[in-house]
Amino acid sequence: MADHFTLRLVDSYMLAPTVRHLVFERADGQVLAFVPGQFLQVHFQYDDGTPTKRSYSVATVGDGRSPAQRIEIAVSYVEGGAATRLLGSLEAGQTVEASGPYGRFCLQPGDAHPRYLLLATGTGVTPYRAMLPLLRELLAQGGREVALLYGARNETELLYGAEFEAFERENPGFSFHACLSRQARAVPRPNDRSGHVQGVLAELSPSADRDIAYLCGNPNMVDGAFNALKEYGLPVPQIRREKYVSSR
Repeated sequence: MADHFTLRLVDSYMLAPTVRHLVFERADGQVLAFVPGQFLQVHFQYDDGTPTKRSYSVATVGDGRSPAQRIEIAVSYVEGGAATRLLGSLEAGQTVEASGPYGRFCLQPGDAHPRYLLLATGTGVTPYRAMLPLLRELLAQGGREVALLYGARNETELLYGAEFEAFERENPGFSFHACLSRQARAVPRPNDRSGHVQGVLAELSPSADRDIAYLCGNPNMVDGAFNALKEYGLPVPQIRREKYVSSR
């Protein structure tokens, strides 16, 4: 059941030139029970008093199962955006109204395919960060693989990139592919690729017998990857999608 609550900002930092990582706690002192992959909605008003809301995936890394004391999200700056004005200027101790959690963009206990393909652009990578503890358990059981393909224009826009690289080093079977469309990294990694996420899919030879795919981020990427995966033979139930649309 979704709940309504007040969030108090306790910490924040810039993840990228136009993306801010925000850390909240509930003002009532309660924890947030959520499943990695779910999202919250932040509620506020436009200048004319009209109520509105924005959705943000929970980025918190816990143990994958227990409620979280700290609630983390990543917010992209949208020029002239009302949510950007609210969350971009929020200071420690200030509050916002929120509700949740919502969504079913989560790992399913009945999944038995040997590989997950996780595709993301921008802040669409945040649900995968929250999934890392569950993926660690899955990989430790053996016989499973996880490939994360993350699209960005350049190195500065690879949100949580160092965390995913550390996870790759520590967990055999996990691979992190930075797909850079504008500029390569100053120090390229072996799995770096030039171009867009959906264009790199061919290297991984997706197949219906092997893969379940998750797509999260820019609608153009999600739609393009969805169509490509269908051409590789993946049935629609094995392709799970969540689109991030920038709103003013």
